[in-house]
Amino acid sequence: MYTTEPNTEHLEDKNIQSSITPQILEDSNTSKHEETKETVISRTEEIKPQMTKSICPPQGTLNRSITTGVLLFMIWCVIWSVSGSERDPDENLLGLFIVFYSALIGGKLLEIIRIPSVPQLPPLLGMLLAGFTIRNVPFFNARIHVNSIWSSTLRNIALTLILIKAGLGLDPQALKNLKRVCFRLSLGPCLMEACSAAVVSHYLMNFPWEWGFLLGFVVGAVSPAIVVPSMLLLQEHGYGTEKGIPTLLVAASSLDDIIAITGFSTCMGIVFSAGDIFTNLLHSFRNVVLGILLGVVLGIFVQYFPSEDQTNLSLKRAFLVLSMCVTAVLVSSHFGIHGAGGLCTLMMTFTGGLSWSKDKIGVQKVISIAWDIFQPLLFGLVGLEVSVASLKSNAIGISVATMSLALLIRICFTFLLMSCAGFNFKEKIFIALSWIPKATVQAVLGPLALETARTKAPNLEPYSKDVMTIAFLAILITAPNGALIINLLGPKLLARQVPNKIILESTRLELH
Repeated sequence: MYTTEPNTEHLEDKNIQSSITPQILEDSNTSKHEETKETVISRTEEIKPQMTKSICPPQGTLNRSITTGVLLFMIWCVIWSVSGSERDPDENLLGLFIVFYSALIGGKLLEIIRIPSVPQLPPLLGMLLAGFTIRNVPFFNARIHVNSIWSSTLRNIALTLILIKAGLGLDPQALKNLKRVCFRLSLGPCLMEACSAAVVSHYLMNFPWEWGFLLGFVVGAVSPAIVVPSMLLLQEHGYGTEKGIPTLLVAASSLDDIIAITGFSTCMGIVFSAGDIFTNLLHSFRNVVLGILLGVVLGIFVQYFPSEDQTNLSLKRAFLVLSMCVTAVLVSSHFGIHGAGGLCTLMMTFTGGLSWSKDKIGVQKVISIAWDIFQPLLFGLVGLEVSVASLKSNAIGISVATMSLALLIRICFTFLLMSCAGFNFKEKIFIALSWIPKATVQAVLGPLALETARTKAPNLEPYSKDVMTIAFLAILITAPNGALIINLLGPKLLARQVPNKIILESTRLELH
């Protein structure tokens, strides 16, 4: 009995010593850590005064007050642009509410309905058909009304969101690396389809030349809403990544939209302006220069406002950019300066995004949330504009023929343009067929021509209705077929490379 007690005491002493030593080590580590913390804090405190001392651009409270003032002024401008002399808020809000949720349900139903071995159809097709159903079913048409001013304003806001996404989506590094092929692919097919549609519509539909080119730029734009997700999906699985085909098509789709919208705005200025063509061209050139210069100035402004020291930086930047861009588009359309607001939006977002680095992704996420809200409204309102009763008996056939001929010329021309770009035969076929889908730009520009004709030149409304019909049919035919072609032919025509994720995982295993 007596011999065991000293042993236990000795063991307890050892345990106490062993338990004390980690504490000593921890205390020493924490003290070292606290010392390093204090040195880091002291260094950052030394750096902070240098950041707050800068007067131009201002920081801190002055920067915050300027940002808030500009944001409030832009919100007031948007409300002033939306307000009209004839409006019934209750009726319009109810109509927009029904159109929004009907389009949302139509898009969700199209997501749920899946055919085996067939890629998923784009949800925007269900949104378009929901608005078309409301307009052409007499029970719904008699009870659901949306004011034309509200509808036009919402479509302009949707156009602004498309332009913001295009401006922020332009990657300067990708444009620098693929500048020749990218500019060829964005500029050539769009201009060729616009010219082809102008010629075909002039001789087949008896369009004047200015209306033919306006129609050409409406149908000449490709849809990033379909091309970009499909290309990212192919890129994730490694298809075409060796030659950068997905990156090329994503960058060129944004530039393609910019060229189409600029051409459309120029044609709008010529069609709805009095005077000779030369004077109208000078006015259009003035609007383009004004939009670019104003966009660059505002882009430099949003580089410094809000400043880096503010909280919720991405959210504030997104709201400031959105309010300024919406104001630019609505005010330019209100005063008849066609094209200036759109170009201002593109240049402002591109210039501002050059210095945002990591915060650019946060701004894009906020804009994507806003687009998710306006997308059902946009396509629902476009479907609401198409009435079967007002269509001529041969209008659909002639419209489909005009659109198909112009699209066929575009596909062949795209294939020829890619012949000198280092792609093989299968890759050239895939790139040419990937330029088929049309959706977002047509959904905005088609009704815009109709609204402008109703307000400024009612005698030109028959031409604008034909443009609207062709834009609707272009979305209805090319959007689902283009998505199916990309998703089905991509794995068959493009060479597959091992995705980057697999390479990274293997390198990590080798390092361990």
